[in-house]
Amino acid sequence: MNTRVETASHHFEAFRDLVPALAGTLDVREMFQHLTRVAARLIPHDEANLALLTDDGSHFREYVTGTDHDRIVARGSRCLLRNLDEPELANDIPGHGPIRAGVSAPVRVNDHTYGVLALLAHRPGLYSTKDVVLVRWLADHLTIGLAHQRLAETARHAAVERERAVIIDSSTQLLRAISSVLDIRTVFPQISHIASTLLGHDFLSMSFEDRDGAVVFEATSGDDLRELRRIRKPSGFHVRDGFLIVDDFAVTATPIVEPQALQGLALSAGLRSLLAVQADAGAKEIALWFWSKTPKGFATRDLPIARRIADHVALAVSHEQLATAARSVAETQARAGKVAARVRSLTLDIPHHAKAPRVVGHSPEWLDVLQQAMQVAPTEATVLLTGESGTGKEVLARLIHRESPRASGPFIALNCAALPEQLLESELFGYERGAFTGAQQSKPGQIELASGGVLFLDEVGELSPSAQAKFLRVLQEREFQRLGGTRRLTANGRVVAATNRDLRQAMLRGDFREDLYYRLQVFEIKLVPLRDRPADILPLSEAFLEDLSERFGHPCEGLSIDARDALLHYQWPGNVRELHNTLERAAIVCLGGLITTQHLTFASAPRAGSDSTTDLRCLERTTIARVLREANWNKARAARRLGLTRSQLYFRLRLYGLERAAGE
Repeated sequence: MNTRVETASHHFEAFRDLVPALAGTLDVREMFQHLTRVAARLIPHDEANLALLTDDGSHFREYVTGTDHDRIVARGSRCLLRNLDEPELANDIPGHGPIRAGVSAPVRVNDHTYGVLALLAHRPGLYSTKDVVLVRWLADHLTIGLAHQRLAETARHAAVERERAVIIDSSTQLLRAISSVLDIRTVFPQISHIASTLLGHDFLSMSFEDRDGAVVFEATSGDDLRELRRIRKPSGFHVRDGFLIVDDFAVTATPIVEPQALQGLALSAGLRSLLAVQADAGAKEIALWFWSKTPKGFATRDLPIARRIADHVALAVSHEQLATAARSVAETQARAGKVAARVRSLTLDIPHHAKAPRVVGHSPEWLDVLQQAMQVAPTEATVLLTGESGTGKEVLARLIHRESPRASGPFIALNCAALPEQLLESELFGYERGAFTGAQQSKPGQIELASGGVLFLDEVGELSPSAQAKFLRVLQEREFQRLGGTRRLTANGRVVAATNRDLRQAMLRGDFREDLYYRLQVFEIKLVPLRDRPADILPLSEAFLEDLSERFGHPCEGLSIDARDALLHYQWPGNVRELHNTLERAAIVCLGGLITTQHLTFASAPRAGSDSTTDLRCLERTTIARVLREANWNKARAARRLGLTRSQLYFRLRLYGLERAAGE
């Protein structure tokens, strides 16, 4: 009897300790921890398990002793002791790992089932009906805490709903205020007024970092804070966790922006406390500063509302950035439209005077080249034109000159492949009297003559190593010296270079300086060979015949159908230059009549029955090929026999398509 009394007393004390513990918390995890501590005093077990139904009743949220987190378990899954209707006792549980015995009871309040409480053991046969009663008491006590938690949650939800209504209304007002403006400063006092219904404050400020990393206060809702615009800081504005709270400026200063200055300004304005939060506004990070004349006017519980307001303001600032970006895009598109319009006008307006280059052609490849030329022409950038011989690199260079701010200046062209090395340097840089034998007087070079205009260096890949080093200095330092001179001269000409060589391969071979290549290749335009833009063959032909008719003083009747077909099917290794030369000869031979296939002589593939010996270009190509064969393709020997320099021979090999045959 005494044992029963002692046991009952022990149970009573345990449950007496449990009630205030359960009532003192609204967190289910804490309730479960209190419950398991009491259960350990009453019933032996190795594991306690609390499974509470989710709101839709499809799953259990499970709490297990020894873990500090809960997990979601499907209600239909195979679980231990999950009877929601009656207590359950099991002393021999197979197939569940170490768990062999258990006792459970449903957790109910007013006939509403919340879940199941179970105590589990590794030893079989451990539990009796007495343990069922105790577990049921534990479950009943747990319902007290859960009911308290649900009531508090219901009350909190009601308060939250009321607060949410206020927040939604204020958010709507904020959005209306900022949606119609692109400058947040114009409505900042209105924003401060609306925000005060959510978070009481006396003044509101906005700040951001400028390019130098200084904090700039750009918008302020109160006149007393206008002095804040002078605040600067030398380093990052980032604060821990993205917010800052100052309880009282009379005691503490903010550590992020000139503490003494900010503290003094705040106190002079009658301000005592501060809450600052940061927000991302697109590419810019802003901060919103809430000021109060009351000490300890803000606490961490105000952060969610402050951040919500800051997000609205950040949205307005990002709208400003988007509008600025849109204007920038529109301006870019307008400039691109002008470029495109200029390209169209160039293809329609064919000039007839010698200084104006022809830009005939309607193919996408040629229009793309013209668009690039129009984009770079207004700048001072160095341009590199690449492509096969005869594709129109000089024509494009003259066009860039004509469309640039240097159009009134000279256009000086120099073919680097047409001169011996010694003569090339003197032509390029000029020379002083006595610089070499025969230099009777000083002479300015092409660099000087191009001052205020454009220097066009054709076949720039043929520059000697010495000339490359000197010309690199022209591009880097904008200065040079004449041959034989000591005085430094300033180069004031824009450089447009051209080459039909692969300069990258020349760099790898060591024939061309890498640093010079990258100085020249600031803006590279690649010209497509004529065979890859056949749509331009006939328009070019018509334009050339029109010019030739004017030059010869008698009109040409045009091209026959067979002649047009022949022009379209020819591969044009000499490109536009070869097309022009072919048509010039045909215009002479046809005597003003209709040009037929009989009048067309193609330099690289003479047609049967044509008088190829009258074509000097064909004759030169044939001669070079013959001499190369006789010299066993030794280019140095062939150049000597032809009376050409090595560079001149290379130029002609590329011009006539003989590079592959010569082993280039």
